[in-house]
Amino acid sequence: MAVIKGGRPFYGNALGVLVLNTIYPAIPGNVANATSYNFPVRFKVMDIPTDWWCDKQGPDEERYQIYLKAAKELEAEGVRAITSGCGFFAIYQKKASAELNVPLFASPLLMVPMVSRMIGSNKKVGIITAGGKHLTEGSFLHDVGIDDSIPIAVKGMENSTEFQKVIIEQSKPVDTKKFESEVVGVAKTLMEENPDIGAFVFECSDLPPCAKAVSDATGLAVFDFISLAHLVYRATFPKAYQGFM
Repeated sequence: MAVIKGGRPFYGNALGVLVLNTIYPAIPGNVANATSYNFPVRFKVMDIPTDWWCDKQGPDEERYQIYLKAAKELEAEGVRAITSGCGFFAIYQKKASAELNVPLFASPLLMVPMVSRMIGSNKKVGIITAGGKHLTEGSFLHDVGIDDSIPIAVKGMENSTEFQKVIIEQSKPVDTKKFESEVVGVAKTLMEENPDIGAFVFECSDLPPCAKAVSDATGLAVFDFISLAHLVYRATFPKAYQGFM
């Protein structure tokens, strides 16, 4: 029998998830819903305003220290990798990953350079985000490797009433059909404005429940927080293959 080293009061949480202190329903597919994953996760709520990315662009040292402290707590609790409940934490990716000993994927925006190379430089990566202007005017792209060499098209959910009511205004009830319809509508509009889009990446942690509907409506692949989480899980817990020749 193998010798197993202990040292903690609990075990088996594959992924740590840093979430904001929100009150609206995190439906299945949302980063903050444990049933979105095919493996155990451990959540940690951060004391950071839910609209932190709206009122201040760029790294903020006080909020960064809250983020880093929570990430280090998850690491000490035994998780194998860490993610975030908001894609705009991309601004902390480079700085925080250097201070942790487990992989950090702070945002699905990390996938944009990879997706761009998958679909070819003659096509754009369509990014659907909670706040479109922040990905064109702010500093949220640089730390995840997105530069002018990567063709992207960005559209936010700012003008979507159900999204604004639930995510920004923190309304407790959510009309899931209307919410999904709004996301599909934004995706279609972005494609009409940019016919050369070859795939989508969802920045926002609230959008993965709509990935199938968007893919069905557009015929394109959709990459998001949850698909990235499962990729990282397979990397940190590789499968032992069995078979025959």
